[in-house]
Amino acid sequence: MASLQRKGLQARMLSSEEEEKLKRDQALVSDFKQQKLEKEAQKNWDLFYKRNSTNFFKDRHWTTREFEELRSCREQNPSYNTERCKVFQCDLTKDDLLEHVPSESVDVVMLIFVLSAIHPDRMQLVLQNVYKVLKPGKCVLFRDYGLYDHAMLRFKAGSKLGENFYVRQDGTRSYFFTDEFLAQLFTDTGYEEVINEYVFRETVNKKEGLCVPRVFLQSKFRKPPKHPAPTSQGPGPESQVLIFHEVDACAFI
Repeated sequence: MASLQRKGLQARMLSSEEEEKLKRDQALVSDFKQQKLEKEAQKNWDLFYKRNSTNFFKDRHWTTREFEELRSCREQNPSYNTERCKVFQCDLTKDDLLEHVPSESVDVVMLIFVLSAIHPDRMQLVLQNVYKVLKPGKCVLFRDYGLYDHAMLRFKAGSKLGENFYVRQDGTRSYFFTDEFLAQLFTDTGYEEVINEYVFRETVNKKEGLCVPRVFLQSKFRKPPKHPAPTSQGPGPESQVLIFHEVDACAFI
């Protein structure tokens, strides 16, 4: 199995069959069920992790390749100290991060496949929460599902919750981002856009004759500096990095 990757500013073009499928799948899940899914979101993700354990996740070696800000924070760094790591749990849409992290103390925040698991109406609450602990002039590193990703096109009828928002059979939900929506979400919360682009991958299985198109959105958004300053070169060995995993698990390094 091979994987090819490229980047671009335009969304993926759909085939006529894919366009027809999306046109047919317009019926939304009932309001009652949507409210139930929102109420049980935590439980559904807990069950997901219990069921998949460590089999679901792979080492994300690409993070240091794609985000230069993380290269000095790698475990191979001789200054890396596990005693400086603080792991805690919170609901980013409800709990105040200031209860765990000092105000404006974080150099880098990672939102890697996090916002897609949250209802679109509550995403801005997450970004407001993060904004409070991020240092002025520092960045949020973002990567998540992009519009027309293969996972989006695989949903069966009866899975649609709203525009680009779907529910899986296990009750977990996923949103698929456009660059315009993401940029508006961040800038409305006070961030500045640094980079915001689609990542296109084709995973090819020659044995089975399959070519699966994957689409992600990869971005950086900066909290404006209080005073004009040189472009940041990324965090050093003593920098604070805040890593979020899905909705409620955090690591403060």
